[in-house]
Amino acid sequence: MRKKTNFFQDNKIEKCIIDRLRSAGCVFAEEEARLLISAAQMPADLVDMVERRAGGLPLEYVIGWAEFCDLQISVDPGVFVPRRRTEFLVRQAIDLAESGSVVVDLCCGSGALGAALTATLEWIELYASDVDPAAVRCARRNINSIGGHVYEGDLYEPLPATLRGHVDILLCNTPYVPTEEIARLPQEAREYEARVALDGGADGLDIQRRVAEEAPHWLSPGGHLLIETSEMQAPRTLEIFSSTGLTAKIAKDEELDATVVIGTNFN
Repeated sequence: MRKKTNFFQDNKIEKCIIDRLRSAGCVFAEEEARLLISAAQMPADLVDMVERRAGGLPLEYVIGWAEFCDLQISVDPGVFVPRRRTEFLVRQAIDLAESGSVVVDLCCGSGALGAALTATLEWIELYASDVDPAAVRCARRNINSIGGHVYEGDLYEPLPATLRGHVDILLCNTPYVPTEEIARLPQEAREYEARVALDGGADGLDIQRRVAEEAPHWLSPGGHLLIETSEMQAPRTLEIFSSTGLTAKIAKDEELDATVVIGTNFN
């Protein structure tokens, strides 16, 4: 790797970048400027990165990673960028998991959830799946190196059959945006993230229904299903869980504006 030149320590350069980002509407221009300078290897790289960011490309795609649970998660263009509110889902799973737990992350995207659990717990047996090939490639970079296993396919379909009845923690940040609401999402999401990672069907709950329906067949006795949803959708998600025989409850974090429904398999 080439050594960076003093060009990157020039305060005037940083100010120019901040001004360029501000003019493009970047709210956190100062922080983003520092990240871009840190990520660039050569002056030409920095110029290109600044222009791509100013053109609307999400910062995470420009620098190649997203911060999640104090980790740098590798993120490729088009792959769902993990949101800070989803850290609440991880915390709920940590409270329920134990060392040695079998954990499955469906709709894993970049693999951020599994990576965060592995970083926090002493040891887990981690499996993940996603239907999007780009997400699977990204998740493998984030998960395979820490001993996890990533599969490409629709929900449970690609998972090893030996996991049936043995999953202690089933994590899902499924797409839950109603189809008609996608057009109202922030530009960075609706224009750059894969639609398959956002679109939850007419009421946003289509994928949740499919996950919950099969969950009792995969969960161990006492195993838990955790799904992120919206505050408005949570009562319906609770009903979906209960209809499959899971004992369900709602957990909320007002600061993060995060809602998680947790179902436990007592059958």
